Amino acid sequence: MTAERLAKIPPLESGDRLSRAEFERRYHAMPHIKKAELIEGVVYVASPLRAQAHGSPHAHIITWLGVYESATPGVKCYDNPTVRLDGDNEPQPDAVLRLEQNGRSSISEDDYIEGSPELIVEVAASSASYALHDKLRVYRRNGVQEYVVWRTYSQQIDWFYLQDGEYQSLTADEQGIFRSRQFPGLWLASEALLSGNLGEVLRVLGQGIDSPEHGRFMASL
Repeated sequence: MTAERLAKIPPLESGDRLSRAEFERRYHAMPHIKKAELIEGVVYVASPLRAQAHGSPHAHIITWLGVYESATPGVKCYDNPTVRLDGDNEPQPDAVLRLEQNGRSSISEDDYIEGSPELIVEVAASSASYALHDKLRVYRRNGVQEYVVWRTYSQQIDWFYLQDGEYQSLTADEQGIFRSRQFPGLWLASEALLSGNLGEVLRVLGQGIDSPEHGRFMASL
């Protein structure tokens, strides 16, 4: 795209009400913007991300999901991908886990996720209300099967699963371990994650990966 054409494209700003096509046109024309989302036809441009409130938690989530991917051929983890959900919604969640075959999403010819991944994770600092209301409704309506929100300021993890078109709260077991319903063996030691003990998070995940249910899941892929 020439400099003259770029100059004619309006900037992408929070609060703009745009179609998905126009959102993408403006986003592509502003490479300095690293994260922008279209939620219910409204643009949200992310503020700079803080190290402890977002950067480190985000890295731990990606590590956790990446280790699960490494042990589960047919499942793929994505870091901060753009997801084309519908005509009014194009979020850019912090992490995605999806089935590569026979799932609810696909990779488009221009290399975007289209459709609803099986699991989405958001690291929410100042955006907790946005993640737990606007985005939650969008993900629920589009059939995202599991949605995890890590509220880093209040140090709380919300894990939702879709049942009969509504999100229900997944409860951790007596050891504080969440166990995914969509991805058998994807276990999350909540207290260890909240305290920054990544080693313990990965140890518990390893137990999940070694479980019989993960073996049966592997056989089904």
